[in-house]
Amino acid sequence: MVKTKTIFRCQNCGFASPKWIGKCPECEKWNTFVEEQIITGGQSIDRRLTKFSSSVVKLSEISTEKVKRITTGINEFDRILGGGIMPASLILLGGPPGIGKSTLMLQIAFQIAKNISKKNVLYVTGEESLEQIKNRADRLKISDGFYVISETNLENILETVKKVSPEVLIIDSIQTIYRSDLSSSPGSVGQVRECTAELLHLAKGKNITIFILGHVTKEGDIAGPRILEHIVDTVLYFEAEKHHTYRILRSYKNRFGPTSEIGVFEMSSDGLKEVPNPSSIFLGERLKNVSGSVVTANIEGTRPIMLEIQALVTKTDFGIPRRMSSGIDYNRTVLLISILENRIGLGLSSFDIYVNVAGGVKIKDPSSDLAECCAIYSAFSNKSVSQEIVFVGEVGLSGEIRGVSFIEERINESEKLGFKKIFIPKANYNNLIKKRNIEIVPVDKLSSVIDNLK
Repeated sequence: MVKTKTIFRCQNCGFASPKWIGKCPECEKWNTFVEEQIITGGQSIDRRLTKFSSSVVKLSEISTEKVKRITTGINEFDRILGGGIMPASLILLGGPPGIGKSTLMLQIAFQIAKNISKKNVLYVTGEESLEQIKNRADRLKISDGFYVISETNLENILETVKKVSPEVLIIDSIQTIYRSDLSSSPGSVGQVRECTAELLHLAKGKNITIFILGHVTKEGDIAGPRILEHIVDTVLYFEAEKHHTYRILRSYKNRFGPTSEIGVFEMSSDGLKEVPNPSSIFLGERLKNVSGSVVTANIEGTRPIMLEIQALVTKTDFGIPRRMSSGIDYNRTVLLISILENRIGLGLSSFDIYVNVAGGVKIKDPSSDLAECCAIYSAFSNKSVSQEIVFVGEVGLSGEIRGVSFIEERINESEKLGFKKIFIPKANYNNLIKKRNIEIVPVDKLSSVIDNLK
């Protein structure tokens, strides 16, 4: 006998409880439980609207000759995905409202359908009317090339897919799509999970490439369960704030290419435009002869990018000095300040210290440690560092400079942009090509680099 059971599900992590509770015991978030109706008892019901299965074959019998990536004509986007879009893949594009997700997808839809690959594209919007989509397309100078439908019911969307037979499907956004056989509201954990799973079956069963757009919470996570990121093949996030001119698109997961790749775009009246040389953009506004400004060569995925690290050291007015960092992990910054105090002997205990990465980039590579230490020392001593020097290296607790990866790429990028000297870890020096137009200085201690700056 079929019965309906009431449960309460956390909208943050998906934890289910038979009764409402204020704090989730799984993710420890408050006031995240929403009532849901589930069907129990009786025969199991197949809830899948699309079928996806295959026969058993040997791995050696599977041919990949017919698999050809779909190019979008936007080089930054193609490079993030590993050379183009893999057919039959499910791609999640996340970012805060107003950052440019819909704008980018409209441009990609036009490029795929009209200019480059000439594929059949269907754009599904659950947030705008057809007239609003047309107005935005006119502003972006997009005239024709793909199909558009304003719909939020998943069953109706699947019917449209059968009629149009698109090779690329864009869902904007997943938080507005719902299944009518589920009692929960659109955007809830159950709806987001079930709709995404259905789209996964559609992508693999019908060989359709699907883009899913998703909003993020104030903590920076996709609004909905984290299981959404496990279902999809690729996860892309916009990182920069919407009031910044430049948008940074990062790959956090990619089953068909490298992860942590970034693409830099500039928001203009004509939409998002790719920035082919981000290093020149991030260093273009750097002032001369200013203390606390240092350049490092950072690796994002497989691409070297030159970034400016800024530091400001001021006398504190309170008993406890303030430490702030933007673009760099706060705990890492506090650790490096402790190393400068203990190993170098800088008296920083009575000074407020602020560290920033120019351009809104977030650095996760520890190879920027040396540059951050030099920026703090430069600001503390009020001595400017030459604009022709680059610093690369991870700093250990003993003050040693540890080796980093992709050292050849970092040196080549520094040399290409006209820098004259680069400090690198001594462990990376032995296997390098020595004859270059840039002076390579191997170092093994932080103290030796600080002495060189005095």
